[in-house]
Amino acid sequence: MMRELLSGNEAIAEGIFEAGVRVAVGYPGTPSTEILQNVVKHPQVYAEWCPNEKVALEVAFGASFAGRRSIAVMKHVGLNVAADPLFTFSYTGVNAGCVIITADDPGMHSSQNEQANRHYARAAKIPMFEPTNSQEAKDLLKVAFDVSERFDTPVLYRITTRVAHSSTIVDLGRREKEYEMPIGHDAESMRKFVMVPANARVKHTRIEQRLMDLQEFSNEFNKIEWKGKKVGIVTNGVARHYAREVFPDASILKLLMSWPIPDERVRELADAVDQLIIIEELDPIIEETIKVMGIDCIGKDKVPITGELSPDVLRRAFFDLDEAHEVIGLPDIPPRPPVMCPGCPHRGLFYMLKKFDLIVSGDIGCYTLAVLPPLSAMDTCLCMGASVSGAHGMEKAIKEEQARRVVSVIGDSTFVHSDITGLVNTVYNKGTSTIILLDNRTTAMTGGQHHPATGRTLEGEETNRLDFVKVAKAVGVEYVQKFDPYDLDETKDALMKALQFKGTNVMISTRPCVLAPRKIRFDHVVWSDTDNCKRCGMCLKLGCPAIERHEPGTDGEKFDVIVNDELCVGCDLCLQMCKFDALKRREG
Repeated sequence: MMRELLSGNEAIAEGIFEAGVRVAVGYPGTPSTEILQNVVKHPQVYAEWCPNEKVALEVAFGASFAGRRSIAVMKHVGLNVAADPLFTFSYTGVNAGCVIITADDPGMHSSQNEQANRHYARAAKIPMFEPTNSQEAKDLLKVAFDVSERFDTPVLYRITTRVAHSSTIVDLGRREKEYEMPIGHDAESMRKFVMVPANARVKHTRIEQRLMDLQEFSNEFNKIEWKGKKVGIVTNGVARHYAREVFPDASILKLLMSWPIPDERVRELADAVDQLIIIEELDPIIEETIKVMGIDCIGKDKVPITGELSPDVLRRAFFDLDEAHEVIGLPDIPPRPPVMCPGCPHRGLFYMLKKFDLIVSGDIGCYTLAVLPPLSAMDTCLCMGASVSGAHGMEKAIKEEQARRVVSVIGDSTFVHSDITGLVNTVYNKGTSTIILLDNRTTAMTGGQHHPATGRTLEGEETNRLDFVKVAKAVGVEYVQKFDPYDLDETKDALMKALQFKGTNVMISTRPCVLAPRKIRFDHVVWSDTDNCKRCGMCLKLGCPAIERHEPGTDGEKFDVIVNDELCVGCDLCLQMCKFDALKRREG
């Protein structure tokens, strides 16, 4: 048997391969992105990036209906997008097993919220599994597919950032024979998969019985790790490891299948111990369920409801500080806020948006970092695709002269994901917004994945490339212009023309991401001539990491501006800002 050190995401990809999955689909989103990027290494599994998570789940449903195992992969907020098909998929059930990965992000390392997606399992009345390490991440996936087919249900499979990105040793196995079922094409199949009200009413009754059957399975599947009888702990996911470290003598009920709750196992543990503690990240879903059972327990009155858990967080929650284990402290480190990359093509545009003092309706992507100083040029950020619709709402709510100051900014992948409909709505309802499409030709926020406008599939094959100009024209936009964001004068002129246009118009930025497909570097870098520098600080307003302010300066100056040529890519934006010939090109 082969063994490898794998991250949770890599282990899930291996589990997808070993479980005989035929179709694996999703949309990139931290912390789930690496799953499909590793699945594509197995040619036996068809893998694709979809425009958004709703489409992905619908593709997975189609593959399941066709009698082949399928999986849809997304981060936690992606499940919000896929919720529409999810709830009805619960009603139809499956033909072949289907699993939906939801990668939650407690602590919001790369997310706009930290919702607890265990709510979806309870609301959609489907089972949920939660591994605690990489080996379980692989092995539990096979169980999830078996449960999906045994109980005729889609299955939610929840991981968190720590499980996705931490690594443990994993025993590798062989690929199972692919599960194959014929496509249903008769009256019985139509009653099962066509959710008109008459069919759905019958299904709802069956779902309630399915939940009871699943609870029996949960009681059989989940096991108690017996130790002492003073403290018993019910926990799930990575919190199990923290609980064991902080309470080494406690008996623990580890919920690998976290929904439905195994009521018999919970009662068994509660009856055997002096005190029952519930340790779960974010919302008290397990705790509330156990309290409804009439069992006294300690939970969120001690365990924080926000942020990630850790052994230290638990120690501080349950013990006096002088009793808590000493944790090795980190030295004081200056804060390092995230910034757009040196040479990022978005920087010049946001500088101009700030200079024009425009109201900027933002979206999800690297460019959201423009909210930070010194650019400070982002006013809203709600969810994927909200920028265009949000700008339209602002325009309709305020006076016309103010409405002319409203623009929306959106990345290319996000536009394809969920903003084409926002653009249709704006045109249809006679909006006058300026929509700025930042086409850097990749899904940059999650590491440079392909999407329908890059011209390549996840498997690397050339394909049709979505033409944004044609899309805008097709939905009725009369004025579309492209501009080079590395040229500040051209960017300024494009903005002025857009703001003067009477109607919905689209501006398209035309520079690729500096990191994709490989790091872009021009044939020169920039260096600073401190003798010419007037210390005006104009170049610093770009917020480029390659431009450094050194204090104190030389010869009694208040500061020096130094260009770090290890970071500089030669985009020349700073040269356009400097009026004193203090920044110059150097070939290299």
